[in-house]
Amino acid sequence: MVAHARSPQSADIIYPDSNGQPMADNTQQFRWITTIKHNLDWLFAADSNIFIAGDLLWYPVEGRPDITTAPDVLVVFGCPKGDRGSYKQWEEADIAPQVVFEILSPSNTRIRMAEKLLFYERHGVEEYYLYDPDTIYLEGWLRGDSGLEAITSIRGWVSPRLQIRFELSEETLTIYDPAGIPFLSYVEIAQQLEQERQRAEQERQRADEEHQRAEQAMQQVQDMTKLLEQYQAQFGQLPPG
Repeated sequence: MVAHARSPQSADIIYPDSNGQPMADNTQQFRWITTIKHNLDWLFAADSNIFIAGDLLWYPVEGRPDITTAPDVLVVFGCPKGDRGSYKQWEEADIAPQVVFEILSPSNTRIRMAEKLLFYERHGVEEYYLYDPDTIYLEGWLRGDSGLEAITSIRGWVSPRLQIRFELSEETLTIYDPAGIPFLSYVEIAQQLEQERQRAEQERQRADEEHQRAEQAMQQVQDMTKLLEQYQAQFGQLPPG
C-alpha cells in the first residue's frame, strides 16, 4: 500500500465529483465499461467489502485535488460497498484501488494512456488492464518488485485478484468469471432472462396440460365406475368372462 502525507489545510480544499468529461466517447466504449462494471458487481455481490465503481474520480493524496483520475472501472478490496461522489483514498483506510480497467477511445491518446499508466504505477494499483475494442487489443500490467510490469502472455490470463479469465479471438475479447461463465452485456442478460421466462412459462403450460389430462382421466374413471354401479343395480353382477 502506498502511504501519502496529509495536508494540515485539507479541510478547506474542495474535491470535485466531476472533471467535466463524459463517461464515454461512443456507444462501444460505454457498453464495455458498463459490461465489465455490472458483471463484477454481480460476481462480488455477496461480499460487502468489495467496492466497484465506473468513471469515479479517485483522489489518492489528501490536500491535492489536482492529483486525480477517473478509471473506467475500479475495484477496491477491503472497502465497503456504497454510493460515493468520489473516491478519497485517505477516507477509505488509505486503500488504493487494486484493479483498474480502461477502455481505449478516440480521445484517449497514447500520451494520455502513458500518463494513466504512470499514475497507476505511482499510486499503488496492483493490476491494470487496457482494452482497445477497435483493434481487439488487450494489454495488462501486474505489480511486481519493480512496480507495474507488463503481462507478456495476456491470452488466457487469469486475474490474481478477481480470478476472471481473459480470452481474445479475432472478433472480440471475452471475459469469463471463475465458474467459466462469460461476461454478458445488459441486452444479452435481458435476452437470457426472457428465454428463461419463456421456458418456465412453457413448462408451466405443460404441467397445466398434464394436470388437466390427469383430471380428465380421473373423471373418466369416475364416470365408468358410476355407470358400472348403475348397471349392477339394474342387472346385477356381470357374468364371469
